[in-house]
Amino acid sequence: MNTPENKPLGSRFGGLWRSKVLYWLAVLPAVLLVCILGMMWWWDKEVPMYDSVAQSQTEAAALGEQVVVGTLTTDALVQVVDHMLHKRGGYLSNDVLPPGALMDNVPNWEFGVLVQSRDLARALRNGFSRSLTQSIEDNDLAEAEPLLSSPNDRWLLPSSEGQYSDALTYLVRYRTRLQDANANDAQFYARADNLADYLAVVESRLGSLSQRLSASVGQVRVNTDLGNDSSAAQSRPGGAENVVETPWLEIDDVFYEARGTVFALTIFLHAIEQDFGAALDNKSARVNLQQVIRELEEAQQPLGSPVVLNGSSFGLFANHSLVLANYISRANATVIELRAVLERG
Repeated sequence: MNTPENKPLGSRFGGLWRSKVLYWLAVLPAVLLVCILGMMWWWDKEVPMYDSVAQSQTEAAALGEQVVVGTLTTDALVQVVDHMLHKRGGYLSNDVLPPGALMDNVPNWEFGVLVQSRDLARALRNGFSRSLTQSIEDNDLAEAEPLLSSPNDRWLLPSSEGQYSDALTYLVRYRTRLQDANANDAQFYARADNLADYLAVVESRLGSLSQRLSASVGQVRVNTDLGNDSSAAQSRPGGAENVVETPWLEIDDVFYEARGTVFALTIFLHAIEQDFGAALDNKSARVNLQQVIRELEEAQQPLGSPVVLNGSSFGLFANHSLVLANYISRANATVIELRAVLERG
């Protein structure tokens, strides 16, 4: 009779080996899951608001560089894209493996930042850096703008991070040439009409986000697509009313995209207030821009909940999307007023 004491040595070692394998097969997945969840918690954080103007001025003073018109706006774009790429966890939108592939809040925040960065890069290339529509565009900005317009979820070479990092290189080169003593080098024209053109894009972005956030509770909206123009036409006729509602699984996606948009736009407008100060004061429009910034800053308050709540309009629980939509709508209304002031002769 084979007892544990008189079993063959090989049989005893084989049983011990099998028990250890089974033990680690049970433990390793649990350890891996805990590590993934811990990294998801650590990476799930928005970049906190900061003073880009003060940071740019401090860095320029330390390097002995001159801060000229356009330096702060260009620097704000460089800083925001750099934060998007090198924040805690890095750039997550194109991750194909856990934990990044399992996260959606931060990638949507990144997309909101990216859209605003693309808009400002386009404004730099087509407006701020050119004296007239017939003038020659800046070579570095002509390279940076399409690189920032690359798909945000590309992981094969060239990856999204690689394209955006290359765009940063060209933006820094433009800023360096902007600050040198060569009068025929890079330029930045802080004119009221240039700023009004950029704000028209901002107005469109904020208006769209406000509507998407408000659709978290579902709304019946009157079709105003052809309003105020009796001769207007559209490719496909719509009904007199439309039911608009964000799918339940996309509510937090829209919320965090809006948060990313507000973060980037707040930083850009702080810099624009300094660079376009003379144009704003000439139109008595600085207070309008400051009010836009104030509304956007209020929209950056920390979320005091582990999830994005989606209560009904006047229900028992909060609706974070409607709160954010309120701030964005008020900011957008002031942007419309500001643009009207800038366009007056």
